[in-house]
Amino acid sequence: MDTALDVHRALTDDELRRLDAYWRAANYLTVGQIYLLDNPLLRAPLTPDDIKPRLLGHWGTSPGLNLIYAHLNRVIVARDLDAMLVTGPGHGGPAIVANTWLEGTWSERYHDVARDEAGMSRLFRQFSFPGGIPSHVAADVPGSIHEGGELGYALSHAYGAAFDHPDLLVACMIGDGEAETGPLAGSWLSDVFLNPARDGAVLPILHLNGYKIANPTVLSRIPEADLLDLMRGSGYQPYVVAGDEPAQVHRTLAATLDRVLDEIAEIQRRARSGGVVERPRWPMIILRTPKGWTGPREVDDVQVEGTYRAHQVPLSAVRDNPAHRAELEHWLRSYRPEELFDATGAPVEELLTLPPRGDRRMSANPVTNGGVVLRDLTLPDFRDYGLEVPEPGTPIAGATGVLGPWIRDVISANPETFRLFGPDEVASNRLGAAFEVTDRVWVAATVPGDDHLSPDGRVMEVLSEHLCQGWLEGYLLTGRHGVFTSYEAFIHIVDSMLNQHAKWLKVTRAIPWRQPIASLNYLLSSHVWRQDHNGFSHQDPGFIDHVVNKKAEVVRVYLPPDANTLLATMDHCLRSRHYINVVVAGKQAAPNWLTMTEAIQHTRRGLGIWEWASNDSGTEPDVVLACCGDVPTLETLAAAELLRQNLPDLKVRLVNVVDLMRLQPDTEHPHGLTDREFDTIFTEDRPIVFAYHGYPWLIHRLTYRRTNHENLHVRGYKEEGTTTTPFDMVMLNDLDRFHLVIDVIDRVPGLAASAAHLRQRMVDARQAARDYTRQYGEDDPEVAEWRWIRETDPTTP
Repeated sequence: MDTALDVHRALTDDELRRLDAYWRAANYLTVGQIYLLDNPLLRAPLTPDDIKPRLLGHWGTSPGLNLIYAHLNRVIVARDLDAMLVTGPGHGGPAIVANTWLEGTWSERYHDVARDEAGMSRLFRQFSFPGGIPSHVAADVPGSIHEGGELGYALSHAYGAAFDHPDLLVACMIGDGEAETGPLAGSWLSDVFLNPARDGAVLPILHLNGYKIANPTVLSRIPEADLLDLMRGSGYQPYVVAGDEPAQVHRTLAATLDRVLDEIAEIQRRARSGGVVERPRWPMIILRTPKGWTGPREVDDVQVEGTYRAHQVPLSAVRDNPAHRAELEHWLRSYRPEELFDATGAPVEELLTLPPRGDRRMSANPVTNGGVVLRDLTLPDFRDYGLEVPEPGTPIAGATGVLGPWIRDVISANPETFRLFGPDEVASNRLGAAFEVTDRVWVAATVPGDDHLSPDGRVMEVLSEHLCQGWLEGYLLTGRHGVFTSYEAFIHIVDSMLNQHAKWLKVTRAIPWRQPIASLNYLLSSHVWRQDHNGFSHQDPGFIDHVVNKKAEVVRVYLPPDANTLLATMDHCLRSRHYINVVVAGKQAAPNWLTMTEAIQHTRRGLGIWEWASNDSGTEPDVVLACCGDVPTLETLAAAELLRQNLPDLKVRLVNVVDLMRLQPDTEHPHGLTDREFDTIFTEDRPIVFAYHGYPWLIHRLTYRRTNHENLHVRGYKEEGTTTTPFDMVMLNDLDRFHLVIDVIDRVPGLAASAAHLRQRMVDARQAARDYTRQYGEDDPEVAEWRWIRETDPTTP
């Protein structure tokens, strides 16, 4: 780049002066939020009463954020850009809040925080203050889709926002501390999946201010040539803006932004001219400025600016230390607030001319409040994709394989607002029907023999759960829909990302101007009970437990027992708003139990008595057999048949659970049953043998307040697994049909003696089944090929 020419032409002297004034105003407001309780315009010398008793917030990254915000505003106005900013250093919250107040959006959202002296005082007081707002770029902040309190997700969120938004520029500020995280390091490869012909553009801005909380950052200390090579190797053209003299940095940054935006426009022009779409080399910016720039250079004769000491609050104990208080006042006055704010405390007119107007403001861009632009999906009628089920247990088919054609047609019907995300497992999880109408997104090189790779694909596959989650979150937060399919055991990789998204959903429910977004839908297959071939490393159903820890109003967990119920469940999930839906379903061939009509009704109820598998009609049951999950349902039905054949006088009620949250009391979860409803189904005093898909103690946790909890006995996964056969896997965890019969004998009063012979036969049957696997390497056909036979109507007296 011809820096001399570009730098000279980028800004006039007047533009430079106004940009710098805006930057100073944002810096002033940032410092004020961290420190001041009153006296926002310094109309009198600072006193201890003007200072907050607890100094919270982060100064170090804020000057860089303010710099980028001001310069993005300049180019948005100059080029009439549709733009937003994702803030990786989320602890720079006061900086982004300052900018939203300067451009007026904060006052529009929060009417009591006007752009005047009283409003400025409220702005300062509310920050990191009881009853106020958090210190991060949280959901309270207009224009934010990303809190950034937990590092690593900024760039994947930015790309998710850009997908299918062809006119959108997503600037992404990445802190050099965040750049050390695994998820962020993987996110650089997102450019391989961005189609310049139909997607927006992402402009990564790597802010190297040199330090984390207490240490130097890696990327700031490696040779610059290595850093540039790292960025080029990831597909970017890096441009460096560096310095600590404001005027020089302003000019260089302005020239660089003009250059990279010209390049982005040319990349998109070429891609949209009708030719072959190839992977471009997207521009990115490396910004090197001092940490805590323009703050105190030294405090108590120790360097602060440009060191880790500037990370949070450079001046501490300001209330009690007159010298520090004087230094704070000097720092604030160095921004010359008398030039920036008029007598009423409002920004002077000159500052108001810099930001864009209306929806062009980054803090007011509608896509950053995704529910505003969200439109319902066009969903094909899932009933048309169901199985004919002439009798319970027939036909034999994998649930996700039946779902696949419906997902295929959802993709076709929503070509710009729905994507399917998965870590290289879409076909493995039997959703390959999607490839009948679309491809995997791929903008890198292809070779003969590649399978369904195209820049225009709607399936997002990359072997990184972090990227899939981050892309999908960014996609949802900006007003679109999607499904994340994964192996059950490895969805744990995004546990922490789910935490943050759940917190976002919980908080935004209480923010009136935030509109509900589409739900985050997980479809987990290749689950614990059918990972017998991969072994112990692939066997873990604990994601459900993790999700249930989140606030009840935002989480839902479904375990459909067959294909028709899965179709009804997924239709419900894709219509829902503002939830995290977890659906666990099998992909292997298995019996199907319910007709479509029955499945719809069962899904609506969330749980229910399967009368065709029970024989207690008109009487109280001797035992309740409950089940939740496809394999537990199979084993429970097999156990019920064994009981019917061997103990025909035993009254058995079989209850299947689809919606796990129905087990909780209605006071704990919106889907919960009342105590009366629960007691009606599960009884107040009869033994309950519950076969559950996951860790058994979760069922106890959900039901511990119920009247009959002391009679509840749960079988589930108890961390016993290996490479073995499917039935041996359930036997390892005592979830098999034979053990369920033993549990009934042990727990129904009076059976211990009368059914002793049957109990012994069940013990022997377990051993025989295990011996068969050890001899032949597969399950005994009598077990593997078992089918439900309804010899007579069990509801008939």
